[in-house]
Amino acid sequence: MIDLGLVVARLLHYTAVTTLAGVAFFPLYAYAFGEPKELSRRRLAVVLAAAVGALLSGLLWFVCSVANMGGAWADVADPETLWTVLNETTFGGVWMARMLLAVLIVGVTVVRAFWMGLAGRDLVTAFLAAGLLASLAGTGHAQIDEGWTNIVHVASDAAHLLAAGAWLGGLVPLGFILLNYSMRGGEPIVDVDRILLRFSRMGYVAVATLVVSGLVNSWFMVGSVSSLLTTLYGQILLGKLALFAAMLALAAANRFWLVPRMTESREPAVWLGRLRHHVLGEQFLGVAILLAVSILGAMRPAIGQ
Repeated sequence: MIDLGLVVARLLHYTAVTTLAGVAFFPLYAYAFGEPKELSRRRLAVVLAAAVGALLSGLLWFVCSVANMGGAWADVADPETLWTVLNETTFGGVWMARMLLAVLIVGVTVVRAFWMGLAGRDLVTAFLAAGLLASLAGTGHAQIDEGWTNIVHVASDAAHLLAAGAWLGGLVPLGFILLNYSMRGGEPIVDVDRILLRFSRMGYVAVATLVVSGLVNSWFMVGSVSSLLTTLYGQILLGKLALFAAMLALAAANRFWLVPRMTESREPAVWLGRLRHHVLGEQFLGVAILLAVSILGAMRPAIGQ
């Protein structure tokens, strides 16, 4: 039960932080000018919900981690065990810093209405969200490495996380925009075609980063084709790669088939419906990938087995 709780807590936290980062990054590349107020209000509500979710799921993750390290749920109430986890483990130190950062993001989001006029407000939120997401690299298997390998592994993990957040989390505000386009009968408050193209360009960078960093991480965690095929860790990783390939196929269909047809068609609503379904499919596959990552994070790496 402790292992299951740990996987669930990690999944909830990964989902919340990935959503938070992607939604915070979105206005930095999606709009040529300022973000429309109506969309900004919706996005701000999602940012706040995701930040609160990250904080609560982070607390749950800590509880499950303490129980896992102590061997029983009762250890969560043991002051000595709590002190040991917080002060004598890398996870404890990183966890405290991350929770402080989550609280800061919640505070900044809540008071944002009072400083809407300040330049760079989206940069502040995006920077904090990026730090919260990238710092997950300090809680994973990269900590078992030493010296330069630790630096490379942590940096690769952080790049992987940021790219995944930009893509997966960015699907949420993109979905809002497509829904708004549909409800307004083809008269959106933003240029949907341009936003879709900008999202695709960001996607190119995200996918390239995911592929390169994924290869680096696999070298550290798997080590060989034999380990990839014969260990449970490697087999779950293969499942994750299959889900990633399916997401990539949907994204390619959006970019090279649905978006051009929607732009050229006299009845864009038909193609818009298909596009919304594809975006929903990407989101579903993304959650499945996060589940695989949550399971892998609780397992012993394939290398050395």
